[in-house]
Amino acid sequence: MKINLGVQPKKLEESQKLLNSLLADEYILYTKTLNYHWNVSGIRFNDLHLFFRVQYEALFQIVDDVAERARTVGAKAFGTTEEFRKHSRLKEFPGKVPEAQSMIENLFEDHQTVIRFLRKSISTCESYADSGTANFMTDLMENHEKMAWMLRAFLEK
Repeated sequence: MKINLGVQPKKLEESQKLLNSLLADEYILYTKTLNYHWNVSGIRFNDLHLFFRVQYEALFQIVDDVAERARTVGAKAFGTTEEFRKHSRLKEFPGKVPEAQSMIENLFEDHQTVIRFLRKSISTCESYADSGTANFMTDLMENHEKMAWMLRAFLEK
């Protein structure tokens, strides 16, 4: 079924691609955070185990919201690990469990990567007259900025 949201079809298609790319990053970040929740150890185990839980639960909601936004604008949302790995900018380290400090650093860097992508994508969507997606991404960016700040607080001496 053809949709008409007031955005030129080619530009809407580009917004759809941005959303699926974002979905890939969000899913990898969610999975990575969940992995760290399961595998964290050391003197800060309890604090980090609980902290990672709060973050992965928030990321699960973000993953769902991004997929639903992609569907809202007419895209078929990615839904396989192969698609997520192929389109994500984030790196995983299969078979390796980093120390707690490295887990925090890795997640902090990943959130910053997502923030930079969102910032660029917001401008792109605004130039396409896709204000809904730009606004959606702005809200996500603010969530990631807050999550990154919380990770950064663990890293400060």
